[in-house]
Amino acid sequence: MAMPRDFLIDTDTASDDAVALIMALRHPDVAVRAITIVAGNVPVAQAARNALYTAELCGSAAPVYPGANQPLWREYMHAEWFHGKDGLGDHDYPAPRRAPESKHAVDAIIETTRAYPGITLVTLGPLTNVALALARAPEIAGNVSRCVIMGGAPCCEGNVTPAAEYNVWVDPEAARMVTHSSLPIELVGWHLCRGAAALDAADIEHVLGLGTPLARFAIECNSTAMAAYRVQTGENGISLPDPVAMAIALDPSICTSASDHYLDIETASELTRGMTVVDRLNVAGNDRNGAIWKQVLDGGQKARICWTLDVARWKQALYSALRG
Repeated sequence: MAMPRDFLIDTDTASDDAVALIMALRHPDVAVRAITIVAGNVPVAQAARNALYTAELCGSAAPVYPGANQPLWREYMHAEWFHGKDGLGDHDYPAPRRAPESKHAVDAIIETTRAYPGITLVTLGPLTNVALALARAPEIAGNVSRCVIMGGAPCCEGNVTPAAEYNVWVDPEAARMVTHSSLPIELVGWHLCRGAAALDAADIEHVLGLGTPLARFAIECNSTAMAAYRVQTGENGISLPDPVAMAIALDPSICTSASDHYLDIETASELTRGMTVVDRLNVAGNDRNGAIWKQVLDGGQKARICWTLDVARWKQALYSALRG
């Protein structure tokens, strides 16, 4: 029997994060060694509660470690307007039976990556915890085989400003520290969960038709997010950025088009704060680009950017996890 793949998931658990956790916790070939919690969609305590509740639904005892309760230097800005005050659509889910661990998420990230060389790191929220762990123990990047980041808008408009996606915008300094590290980054941008990748009415009916508690929860907890997505984009359906990223983490071939490029994060401009700037045409080395890009090039680290995905296979991966 093959050994399971080790995963570490850093999350600001709200509605789509919860579905992504289900996909990992229910996968037969994956062992989730730690779930670390960061302030993002909701405050840390609520995000930890949501992660514990989701793990309980999956019958999982994966440990949950609360972490950074605010960005490195910025004012904390939640996304309760999108996910509901409790992050799960305000359906009054009961409290989980388990309590979170007392160890801080940053310590858990360092210890878990050291204990499981080759681990896959999946980030579903702001990158504050990961940046703090790298600042304290930069060598842990060498123990990570893949770092799949749900974040950014590398090809198009953002979802919180015209230029930026929420996870990167909330703590752009942390995102910049992570992208400048030696982690093997795979960036899964917000654009991949839109259009045909969102669950339409037929997809929602199919999920509910599975008739499992997990399937009902996945649709119900995203009810507020579905309404907010319609207001935000004018599009109907349930958009699931974190589960799309998790699907690619679980099966890299679901990403059908990817390429490696230098990546940087805008931190100085108020207009484009948190913008994911991708050197898609490989022009950063041109003399006209000056000292800023020279710093990036000197780091020598490219990120893998996922541009397109197999929509049918992503949805089948979701259905498989929710089938129970």
